[in-house]
Amino acid sequence: MKYGLSVANFGSFAEPRRFVDLARAADDNGWDGVFVWDHLAFVWGPPSADVWVLLTAAACATERVRLGPLVTPVARRRPQILANTVATLDRLSGGRVVFGAALGGGHGEFSRFGENENARARADKLDEALTLLRRWWDGERVTHHGEHYVVDDVALDPLPAQRRLPIWIGGNAPRAVRRAARFDGWAANTSSPEGMTMSPDELREKFDAIERPRDFDVVVHGYSDAGDTTRPNEYADAGATWWLETIHDTRGSYDELLGRVRSGP
Repeated sequence: MKYGLSVANFGSFAEPRRFVDLARAADDNGWDGVFVWDHLAFVWGPPSADVWVLLTAAACATERVRLGPLVTPVARRRPQILANTVATLDRLSGGRVVFGAALGGGHGEFSRFGENENARARADKLDEALTLLRRWWDGERVTHHGEHYVVDDVALDPLPAQRRLPIWIGGNAPRAVRRAARFDGWAANTSSPEGMTMSPDELREKFDAIERPRDFDVVVHGYSDAGDTTRPNEYADAGATWWLETIHDTRGSYDELLGRVRSGP
């Protein structure tokens, strides 16, 4: 089991320097990754920060930890720009990026800008864009004429530092879990601000129902006390490979949460 952080990009953590301090504390205290949510939260309430600026700052302030969005709503991004942004970040970080992708939440983050918030439409754009991203990051020259995107004989340059940049797919719906099996990992939605929402047995049932690659990560989000691995171990027994400690304002003050990170997994 590896241990990381899953950090909100809004509220207290919309301040970039706070996020950098959190990432540095994780790097110095035994955590394996720092991942950040990707919401336009200012649309529906609290302040929010740009995920790529946060991750770039964290890449410059850390040496070990894996970094990435968890998850980015691909349907509201242009795949060619996303491919270039993520590849650049991977090179900057020395090959430490994991790309987390999903449909993205509601809250008007699509509809209030005139974009289609329908789940089916977002899923179709996600699947088409993921195909392009995988091909570009693998070094292919791409020609593509799809329902949503057109590419006319384009290869990405420079490529990511990693030979195969990992893609994790978020979501609990059957289509999301099947989508994850085509890539490198599944980021299950296992908690809410109130606590755990998926049991280890439920995780195992979903995990066992898919055919997946041999090297495949299963990522869970949750809450634990420093030094107490009881709950993470329960999920590890069910097939999880990553435990992400969930960090957001409703859990505690910024200083309290920074203290939790400094205390280690």
